Amino acid sequence: MTQQPNHQDPAKPREARAGYLAPESPGRSVPAAGTAGGTGANRIQASERPMPAAPAEKRVTRAGMVWVSVATALVVLVLLIVFILQNQDYVQVRFLGLEGAVSLGMALFIAAVAGGVLVAIAGAARIIQLRTAAHRRAQAARTPTVK
Repeated sequence: MTQQPNHQDPAKPREARAGYLAPESPGRSVPAAGTAGGTGANRIQASERPMPAAPAEKRVTRAGMVWVSVATALVVLVLLIVFILQNQDYVQVRFLGLEGAVSLGMALFIAAVAGGVLVAIAGAARIIQLRTAAHRRAQAARTPTVK
């Protein structure tokens, strides 16, 4: 015959177990601390109990954003250095009539930077196009039409 641990007796209702506090709801009486059932004099209304302090809001600051950006950039630079150091084999490169030997890591890095520059140019052209269109719409809205 095995004995159950003496933690809580499943035969007793929850409210009768020592140390149990029922979930709070507005207008419901909750036994005061130290009483199992509590009497009318020992009960405290849930609305009268002090509310726990709300957790402080986490604010995002410019300094925090700069710190995260710098830390991310450092990780990327370390990975880039590792990449270049692991790809030291020299390769022959030809571009627009120019020819030369450069390490594979540097050649790929230069190609990636050139691709990024092309994407930035295309993005800048689109932004200028959208700003010009918005400026024209704003001018048209300000200028009254004559009938």
